[in-house]
Amino acid sequence: MRLKRFANIDPIEQHTSLKQFNRWRQERIRRLRMKDYSFTVPNVEPDIAYLENNRKWPSVTWVGHSTFFIQLGGLNIITDPVWSSQMAFQKRLSPPGIPIEDVPPVEVVLISHSHYDHLNISSLRRLSGARQLLVPAGLGAKLRKKGFIRIKELHWWESVIISGVKITFVPSQHSTRRNPWDTNSSHWGGFVIERPATRSGKLVSHAGKSAAPDKGKPAAPAKGKADAEARAQVASAAEPSEALSNPFSCGHSLAERPDVAESPTIYFAGDSGYFQGFKEIGNRFPIDVALLPIGAYEPEWFMGPQHITPEQALQAFDDLNASWFVPMHYGAFKLADDTPREALDRLEAERRKRRIGDERILVLPHGETWRLSGK
Repeated sequence: MRLKRFANIDPIEQHTSLKQFNRWRQERIRRLRMKDYSFTVPNVEPDIAYLENNRKWPSVTWVGHSTFFIQLGGLNIITDPVWSSQMAFQKRLSPPGIPIEDVPPVEVVLISHSHYDHLNISSLRRLSGARQLLVPAGLGAKLRKKGFIRIKELHWWESVIISGVKITFVPSQHSTRRNPWDTNSSHWGGFVIERPATRSGKLVSHAGKSAAPDKGKPAAPAKGKADAEARAQVASAAEPSEALSNPFSCGHSLAERPDVAESPTIYFAGDSGYFQGFKEIGNRFPIDVALLPIGAYEPEWFMGPQHITPEQALQAFDDLNASWFVPMHYGAFKLADDTPREALDRLEAERRKRRIGDERILVLPHGETWRLSGK
């Protein structure tokens, strides 16, 4: 039987030829000699006790790369679980924000696509809990062969409701491959996580969106435990640069992240090039928090079709009409030629150019828990 191949909404040039790959490899050898990887994303001590005991309030904890530990509606949700110490021949740049043995039991695992930096079988096996896997269409058979049973495949715009939490698989612009023979044999995309039955409990603006802070004005501080040692770690890890002195503060201490809502809508983008689908997702969902990639974009002639730049990430944030933006997909692995510092500096330069309030972009250190309701 002929293998089904999935495609993007818009036709894009896939830079997958041997000639193109060799060109990038030769350029990379020269370019990486001039790159400075001395700056790394800092880690703070994760609040494991809070995560273990919290079953009521929404929270987002960045583990690293595209892995988040999300709590919403009483569910513990993991996105793209990857605790690998290296990717191909490249060692991990910063350790995961939560050691995998300390991760509380997980009810739902969201897999955006099958690339190795988003789907690590060993990490997936080591997670505890019920682990209901929500995966793109075409990926289920591969995971069942690895011994996983609780799998639900989704096509774009399909939804499931688990314990009152609605999760919808939405488009992205990307591709998939784990070996030379399975190119695009499974789909790719992102996820929107919401509690539709409790939307009346949200703060709603005249546009029907969750109320976001006014541009240029500080957001209301969230309650939280001050951690002087963690603040010192963050401050010392982020040396000043021309564009951004401390990318991990963004106007807020660890104890002063903004309140969002008791039932926020969270969009996890997975991996994507820039496409018009961001506008469609924003039109269909009232997104509060957008988890968007900003890394693995250089060289842009090679990476552009599948990875957005920091500037395009802010355009996507605008297209989504989201209230807050958490950057991801940088700082853990050398997947391309850009560095974590370059990604953050370009993000900050574009934020200033667009006059987006700095309180709307939450640059999290690894291991920090953002309590979205302030609780």
